[in-house]
Amino acid sequence: MTNSPAIILMVPQMGENIGAAARAMGNFGLTDLRLVAPRDGWPNEKAIAMAAGALPDIVSVSVFETLDEAIADIQFLLATTARRRDMVKPVFSSSGAAAELQKKTLQENKTAILFGRERNGLENEEVAKAQGIIQIATNPNFASLNLGQSVLLMAYELFQKNGDQLHSQNTSYEEGASLAVQKDVQTFLQRLNGELEYGEFFRSEGLRPTMERNITNIFTRMDLTEQEVKTLQGILSALLKSGHKKTDP
Repeated sequence: MTNSPAIILMVPQMGENIGAAARAMGNFGLTDLRLVAPRDGWPNEKAIAMAAGALPDIVSVSVFETLDEAIADIQFLLATTARRRDMVKPVFSSSGAAAELQKKTLQENKTAILFGRERNGLENEEVAKAQGIIQIATNPNFASLNLGQSVLLMAYELFQKNGDQLHSQNTSYEEGASLAVQKDVQTFLQRLNGELEYGEFFRSEGLRPTMERNITNIFTRMDLTEQEVKTLQGILSALLKSGHKKTDP
């Protein structure tokens, strides 16, 4: 699929699961696999064997040390999680997520799906960086999905939606507008949190992680455009001129 969503695996542990994910991607036309700090490093012989030829001929692998680096060029990110989170974000079914990802892709935005660790999934701070959450419907008495199975299911849903040739008629963006890449969103958030710290907004160190995560959620669920992020940076600069002055990062 042209400009298809990237698949991001957060700290994958077993090479076999990476290979199974890559094989599923190859089956359904996905080519961009991103690994964040794989436990056993890369390349991985077990992953290549399990991929049955998908690696490296069909699916390309990029390795990153941090999630921020892996999503720097991504404009719309959905995170998969089976647990309820103490945060407000749009929640999609697997089918609904595929439709939303295709709509964003047709608007020429770079999209991605984030999958968590085999043992304990994603941490709240990682989910906070996504614009929405995918919850795959399973038997409530046995909701455990293997990492490779989860990637396979989402790859299939995306492939089906691509076959349906869904075209967005009612875009929520002005013609020519594109979503901001996550690198720019995170840069703004880092600057904002730095200024809030300087202004002694975080009065309780114990509550600071939760407060920062809430601030991140406010902005990541907005589907900010490039121009909106520039506007937010300009607003922050104007406010600083009227109060304290501090060198921009």
